[in-house]
Amino acid sequence: MIVMSVVTALVLLALATQAGILVVQRAFPPQGRMIEVDGAVLHVVDLGPRNAGLPIVMLHGASSNLEAMRRPLGDLLASDHRVILIDRPGHGWSTRVRRQDSTPQIQARMIDDALQKLGIDRAVFVVHSWSGALGARIAVDHPHRVAGLVMLAPVTHPWRGGVGRYNEIIATPVIGSLLAYTITLPLGYALTESGARNVFLPQVMPDGFVKDSATPLLLRPREFIANAYDLVTLKEAVAAQVARYGEISAPVTIIAGEPDKTVSTGIHARPFAAIVPNAKLIVLPDLGHMVQNAVPDVVKAEIETMIGKIVSAQAAAD
Repeated sequence: MIVMSVVTALVLLALATQAGILVVQRAFPPQGRMIEVDGAVLHVVDLGPRNAGLPIVMLHGASSNLEAMRRPLGDLLASDHRVILIDRPGHGWSTRVRRQDSTPQIQARMIDDALQKLGIDRAVFVVHSWSGALGARIAVDHPHRVAGLVMLAPVTHPWRGGVGRYNEIIATPVIGSLLAYTITLPLGYALTESGARNVFLPQVMPDGFVKDSATPLLLRPREFIANAYDLVTLKEAVAAQVARYGEISAPVTIIAGEPDKTVSTGIHARPFAAIVPNAKLIVLPDLGHMVQNAVPDVVKAEIETMIGKIVSAQAAAD
């Protein structure tokens, strides 16, 4: 009787999850074009004037999608620059064939392929959080593609501890899929708002952020599992690439907050700035993890300053 009750409950939750997936996807449809690369199909939104000089490529962190970079920062930049927003493989409306393709090294190759197909030779990359490791990897593996790198509260180094027991469970074969396809979506709806608020601290989360950033897309099973794989494999991945950071020749600007409780500035941003030859570190007091939301004008000014220096240096070289 107990077994029958458990099975019935799981079936009902699975059906509710499938219905929820349809609701979420109708509420947050894709906004751009799809680009096929080896191992993935990437969702890309291309904003701003096409002939405005160096394009800006924006890459989001974990537990999010390109909309987290679009508002307000991407939209601000798009008034004067070509801005390319990409859902990382497995996130938002991007897919990936293999869940295990979770490392910055593999995702860097996929993004490089997509930019090649878009005809983007060089760009300034703006990366947040998890994508700090991705931006660094692009800079060392595909230096021809990186004119400059702006990193917001980046992950760059290994840290003590893990990434949350629930991520480790979701990344576990069989049981992870069972949970993801039954309880993750209904439970996630109850927890998404409070979780997002915690990431913003000490700033206050803007009204409507969860909806505006299409965060509920994360609750779909295939994306939730991909996100878990990204997180549980990240520590080993950054440990393997730290020794190469000194190879980065492009100008780098890092903007982080001292009280960031999600990604420690002392563990990541400061050591990274000490290794990279052309790095500029800006640490702002009373700034949390969501740098692009809290100080978009500061970030925009730093990006435009970097672009101006790159253009001037190129003109002098010519």
